[in-house]
Amino acid sequence: MEDQFSRTRLLIGNDRMERLHHSMVTVVGCGAVGSVVAEALARTGVGQITVIDFDRVSLSNINRQLVALHSTIGRKKVDVIKERILDISPSTLVQVKDIFLDEKSCDIAFSPRPDVVVDAIDSLTAKTQMITYLKENKIPFISSMGAALKKDPTQVHIDLMEKTTVCPMASHLRKMLRKKNIPLDFPCVFSTETAMDGRGNHRQMGSLITITGVFGLYLADYVLKFLIKGEQRGG
Repeated sequence: MEDQFSRTRLLIGNDRMERLHHSMVTVVGCGAVGSVVAEALARTGVGQITVIDFDRVSLSNINRQLVALHSTIGRKKVDVIKERILDISPSTLVQVKDIFLDEKSCDIAFSPRPDVVVDAIDSLTAKTQMITYLKENKIPFISSMGAALKKDPTQVHIDLMEKTTVCPMASHLRKMLRKKNIPLDFPCVFSTETAMDGRGNHRQMGSLITITGVFGLYLADYVLKFLIKGEQRGG
């Protein structure tokens, strides 16, 4: 009998669909990259999704974020993404956490313990603290590097953090993690395109959905393979 996951089931089989149904993924960040990840996971049948973000939708988000519509401006991103997920898959168990992630909130953020975490946040300090926590607690994860100031989706790649090149965010993050003696053997999505100069400032940087969307789908693809087959690319 046909159901909303019938096309996916035909491709990956019943056993793997069951694995997805019984899996729990935490997505940290519901912006341009994270909103794509969360929606992709919901459309593919992941049974439990936790979304974490403290921000609200603004007008400038509309060019690239799935949570951003004129009707959602001013609303909490976690509330909007929860509605979208449940409209896509009413059976999905969705938990939202309207918190700013730092070393003090990691215990709250990752309880109950997820099968895998997606890091889709921009703050280098928060990334460093979260990755440190996840490594120390042996929670699998994949991290997104910088998607702003890029225009070429063919230069988006997935590999281990220690193998990243060009990306300024990855370079800074590597230095911060090395100071904490955190191994750089975790997967991440990054772009090898040189960032465009003069197209941003400290508060806002130019960005395109054709890039952030590719980042999000790469992250989601990794997570799905990790959950259903234990396939991990990059090393």
